[in-house]
Amino acid sequence: MNFTPKEIVRQLDRYIIGQAEAKRSVAIALRNRYRRSMLDEKLKEEITPKNIIMIGPTGVGKTEIARRLAKLAHAPFVKVEATKFTEVGYVGRDVESIIRELVEASIRMVKNEKMESVKNKAAVAAEERLLDALLPPRKKKKTAPFALFQDSPEDHENEGASPDDPKEDRSQSTREKFRKMLREGKLEDSLVEIEVEDNRFQGPGFIAGLGSEEMMIQIQDVFGNLFPKKTRTKKTTIKEARRLFEQEEAQKIIDMDEVIDEAIQLAEQHGIVFIDEIDKIAGKEMGQGPDVSREGVQRDILPIVEGTVVMTKYGPIRTDYILFIAAGAFHVSKVSDLIPELQGRFPIRVELKSLTEEDFRQILTQPENAIIKQHVALMKTEGVNLEFTEDAIEEIAKIAYIMNQSKENIGARRLHTVMEQLLEDVSFHAEDLKGQTITINRDFVRQKLHEVIQETDMHKYIL
Repeated sequence: MNFTPKEIVRQLDRYIIGQAEAKRSVAIALRNRYRRSMLDEKLKEEITPKNIIMIGPTGVGKTEIARRLAKLAHAPFVKVEATKFTEVGYVGRDVESIIRELVEASIRMVKNEKMESVKNKAAVAAEERLLDALLPPRKKKKTAPFALFQDSPEDHENEGASPDDPKEDRSQSTREKFRKMLREGKLEDSLVEIEVEDNRFQGPGFIAGLGSEEMMIQIQDVFGNLFPKKTRTKKTTIKEARRLFEQEEAQKIIDMDEVIDEAIQLAEQHGIVFIDEIDKIAGKEMGQGPDVSREGVQRDILPIVEGTVVMTKYGPIRTDYILFIAAGAFHVSKVSDLIPELQGRFPIRVELKSLTEEDFRQILTQPENAIIKQHVALMKTEGVNLEFTEDAIEEIAKIAYIMNQSKENIGARRLHTVMEQLLEDVSFHAEDLKGQTITINRDFVRQKLHEVIQETDMHKYIL
């Protein structure tokens, strides 16, 4: 990925409205990674990412910026909430699990790529397994209990009719006949019984209930490697059987050691960790109660952000070159309430602005995944055409903006609340409106949301 900062911002603009300053900061941070990769090894070791802390109310695009950036960079990404972690001695997750999650995400990403690259080979092998499941072995007198297809009566009548037509040839001919039917999609909904790998944990039951969920996963991995793979029979459609077989065959073809090595390298050099709600662990200790571990969490997060080695089941992972993006509303606390060492590890600070009425209007229509486009597409599946007029869009944006000002400011999420309430009746009676075109104009919006508008107006008079 070698997009310039301007190109990165343009890509982010396709999905996120406004917040130009934040987009510039993350674009530069991403471009610096590319620049670093072009340096010689000696200098490359000295350059670490400049971590970013985003400050702004909920629903203004903090998480979306980080997620889209990772997708754009084709980098492993993990989002965690600071409030889920706690220092040793208190109930909560171990902060090192952040890096373990990142490695798992990286392995999934690399594995999916490798499986996609051997898709054609896997499809050929899967087709042979399907034919084996459909056509029982000839030597058996009885067919398999759930085998759907066997040689036709005509084949048995013709058996031995010609000395030049051996059984193998007829069997091969039948196989090719079914192969053609498979490729033409004529058997997709037919049922077949197949053998698949049983991935369910078969370890000792008494372990359940001990320790955390993460510990259970580790134990399952250990037991999974100790015992041979088991298989189980499953009755399913040809379509689903093909998908399962292709998946299994692709996993057999790829080299998992190569996948893990590549994934570890990718996580170390290009991984992105988004730590949300970091403002919830800022502030001074009260000495007792639930707030006692705030500073402890910060001190536990610090070494990971500074750069350390975390042990995972795949080996040691260095965190020196992982990009950390922290975010928080900071309504009550301030960035200066974080411990100085942690502040120093987030040198780039970006303030995201609250959304304006104009921002809401653009969010409704401009992004590739715009809310109005989503609702139009959803209703089209029911044969209902939705059309939104300009004045309707302006009215929706205005109502959402006023609601955010008079109630809790939940940012762009307010638009989902307004849109769901606006289209509730249309969505409920969709089957009765099939083939119709529903025009959403300002009057329609005011009629459907009159209670919301009245309630919002009342807030002006409440102290």
